[in-house]
Amino acid sequence: MINDTKRSGFIFKTYKAKDQSIFEMLFEIFKELITHTSGDFDEAIDWLRSLDKEYKLTNENYTIDDFIEDLKKKGYIKEEVKSDGLGEMKITSKTERAIRQQALNHIFGKIKRNGNGNHKSKSSGIGDEHTGDFRNYQFGDSLDKVSLTESIINAQINNGIDDFNLTENDLVVEQTLHKSQMSTVLMIDISHSMILYGEDRITPAKKVAMALAELITTRYPKDTIDIIVFGNDAWSIKIKELPYLQVGPYHTNTVAGLNLAMDILRRKRNTNKQIFMITDGKPSCLRLPDGEYYKNSNGLDEYIVNKCYAMAQKARKLHIPITTFMIAEDPYLMQFVRAFTQANQGKAFYTGLKGLGEMIFEDYETNRKKRIKG
Repeated sequence: MINDTKRSGFIFKTYKAKDQSIFEMLFEIFKELITHTSGDFDEAIDWLRSLDKEYKLTNENYTIDDFIEDLKKKGYIKEEVKSDGLGEMKITSKTERAIRQQALNHIFGKIKRNGNGNHKSKSSGIGDEHTGDFRNYQFGDSLDKVSLTESIINAQINNGIDDFNLTENDLVVEQTLHKSQMSTVLMIDISHSMILYGEDRITPAKKVAMALAELITTRYPKDTIDIIVFGNDAWSIKIKELPYLQVGPYHTNTVAGLNLAMDILRRKRNTNKQIFMITDGKPSCLRLPDGEYYKNSNGLDEYIVNKCYAMAQKARKLHIPITTFMIAEDPYLMQFVRAFTQANQGKAFYTGLKGLGEMIFEDYETNRKKRIKG
């Protein structure tokens, strides 16, 4: 039976599979909690104790304290000494990887691993991945693509065995699929609006980022992914920092985020490049040449908005499509995103948090297919 309880906007499920140990069950919950608490071990354990008290997750033979000891023994947590000389429990890189894998399973769980780790284009043509399908030889086809076996069979059928003759009309080539490589920058809005009105939007955004990072690094190892966050300014973060990501007292400097994303992509050798932007708020901040900030949270500021449109057009000239995932339903914000998307000739999704990961993955695959010519 699945028991649900809603706390601070989160729903926790305590279902335990038949072949799942108490440690494994607790570890699944712990990974969710450590993501919600941005890596705060003590807060996550406090939540876990509260859930244990309510749902009887443990028993007299295995307690939360036993679970903590197992986390230590298995290398999921370690004690670090703070500047004041006191010890503090921290999660390890092993836990960070486990969190990313869990996010991947939750968001992209239905997707099976591709053995080659490459994306396929929709169209067939010259490439390096065999399809098993054949077509007639055409002038300009490379001779090394000619299937001798199938061509000889055609010659025997067309000309007979006794009078064997191989002509151009008998030749067939095996169709192949293009392999491609993609450089992706994922932009995450960490402005204060991501936690306004009691709704946690940053945790699902982090999960999507972790899932996408794990997906690309494991399934598409030839691809690259860079992650940046943007508030008043924009900066790059490492994949391992994602569980600890928090919202700050920031406005939304979309221009700074796009500028950094394009700078990163300019240095990439891959032909195919794209930007994903997850945001729930309107652009409300710019950094001026003198270093001062120009901020305006009231409506859509024409000066800021026009700068955003200019960045969208700049990305278009660089052949970098921008896919915006807008976690908002305000008509005037949707109108801005439509105009921004038109300026870039990119894509926009107006979405709640549910299903965000699936849409990002679908667009990641679709962009790759559309940008590779057959």
